[in-house]
Amino acid sequence: MKNNRLALVITIGLLLIAALVYFYKQNEMRLPSDANFAIADTSSVTKIFIADLDTNHVLLERKADGWELNGKYKAQQRKIDELLGTMQRVSVRAPVSKASHDNVITRMAGISVKVELYQILPRINLFGKIKLFPRETRSLVFYVGDAPKDNMGTFMLKEGAETAYIMQLTGFLGYLSTRFSPRVAEWRDHTVFKTKLNDIQSVKVEFNQQPDESFEINRIGKHAYEFKTLKNNSSTVYDTLQVLNFLTSFSDIRFEALLYNLPQKEIDSIVHSPFLHRITLRDVEGNNFKVTTFRKTRQDQYTVDDVQQQPEDLDRMFALVNNDRDFVLVQYFVFDKILRKASYFKL
Repeated sequence: MKNNRLALVITIGLLLIAALVYFYKQNEMRLPSDANFAIADTSSVTKIFIADLDTNHVLLERKADGWELNGKYKAQQRKIDELLGTMQRVSVRAPVSKASHDNVITRMAGISVKVELYQILPRINLFGKIKLFPRETRSLVFYVGDAPKDNMGTFMLKEGAETAYIMQLTGFLGYLSTRFSPRVAEWRDHTVFKTKLNDIQSVKVEFNQQPDESFEINRIGKHAYEFKTLKNNSSTVYDTLQVLNFLTSFSDIRFEALLYNLPQKEIDSIVHSPFLHRITLRDVEGNNFKVTTFRKTRQDQYTVDDVQQQPEDLDRMFALVNNDRDFVLVQYFVFDKILRKASYFKL
């Protein structure tokens, strides 16, 4: 009996020692609060505000149908996912060394980007299991600087903290500052058309240089369409499969880049030149979506009879989208499937 009691006491003592060692190591490994930038539950994030020291700023807000940008644009979901993934997996590579700390802080004061994160968090959180009275609160404010000399990681500093850190993503080689851009154009959704087949009422395609190929397709019933050429304004027989394939292509058409840096004078010159194509889609709810494309020349030039010529870019065009509100760059590779000519549909 005594031996059993002794064994029990020894076992309990060993367990207590193991527990103390475990908790000691956990506390030893625990980062200071000013080094913890990670957000464990990104689904609780409701808003992200990013601003630089100039006038650039973005406000990203979670809505029922996706993320909204500055209260009026749809945000790129891919960029949002990348940012939230970064905030979930970001970790400390190392504190900024004492020798370079003052220089890093001085540089950040001139170039850093401020980031504010808002989350739905409980007022009362007992042991991480009992969570009561959720509310939206500003949970994290920090500054993002540039990269160290080896470009591995990014300088970050929490608001009110004294120590800056080099933050990284495990397995990612590079810097993170580009993921915290304060420029609106870099967060804008690139969707031009995103209308499903059953939601399309009509599509009109005009070829300015080939008016004989211009046409209009109108929905006249369930899976029934009228096809007519615009030059004669008369209905004609068409290939049903080709029409359905064409209309299905409007489910996902995107532009390549928003050209916000072009001088307005140059944009005005382009949009007042003869257009190439004009596409007008009307959905079943009566909403109109219009795109107008324009010729784009390449930068390289050649000479014919002592006259400099600029060849046409065969890969890209300029375009006005969002009912003429945005001037963008589009690819023929993407747009060719919705720039079919009337002859393509004829039997």
